Amino acid sequence: MSYVLEGDATARPRGLPALTQVDPRLRILATVAFAVTTVALQDFAALILALAVSLGALLHGRLPLANTIRQVITVDLFMIFVILSLPFTTPGETAFTVFGLAASQEGIADAFRIALKANAVVLMMLVMVGTIGPVRLGHALSRLKVPPMFVHLMLFTVRYIEVLHEEYQRLRTAMRTRGFQARCDWHTIRAMGYLVGMLLIRAFDRSERILQAMRCRGFDGRFHVLDEHRPAGPREVLFALGAVTVLALLIAVEVRHGAFVSR
Repeated sequence: MSYVLEGDATARPRGLPALTQVDPRLRILATVAFAVTTVALQDFAALILALAVSLGALLHGRLPLANTIRQVITVDLFMIFVILSLPFTTPGETAFTVFGLAASQEGIADAFRIALKANAVVLMMLVMVGTIGPVRLGHALSRLKVPPMFVHLMLFTVRYIEVLHEEYQRLRTAMRTRGFQARCDWHTIRAMGYLVGMLLIRAFDRSERILQAMRCRGFDGRFHVLDEHRPAGPREVLFALGAVTVLALLIAVEVRHGAFVSR
């Protein structure tokens, strides 16, 4: 899943771009600031600039292009119905009609704004946060004083999602061994319901065993962060200055066009 899960939590890979070696805490804060600023933008010039910044960060981070495109498309698929319905549900001047339904120019503009915002934020998150690694991300969130319950939940999810997937595969194999074939009938629906129920029961039983094992090892409800607290260096200073400059430029473009809307 990540190089962090395969070795020491404090290890850092060699040969990565400088952007992905910045302190994770600073990268998280910069990503949050970029997301909040981008969501508040309304002018197309500022939104295109934000998307260009995300694309530039993507190129610098040297992420696998095909995998990154698939992840962005997955996010876009969740919004496609909202984007397609906005022109027909937003009042305004009619741009065109489809089967008697009028699409407004304001709705089309809002749809493009949402698409630009979402893609810019997702790309920046993939570069800044997606390259941190789950363990280092959990440590960074802990040092940023994020509630421990959230950090524990994230770390346990990353650790045991593959375990639950293997459990699901075993149950599916057992069903196929008994001659089960998925069809569009009530028997299939009932069998899938049993499958989901059994998976939940086994997940609950496993969680109880894990909790008992952790208590036997002295778990007191919190994880001890063992990574080294590296002080900020020249790389972090340059990154912070660059992030502030980018955010100031986005706001300046927005204000210049007189469309800045505080939310």
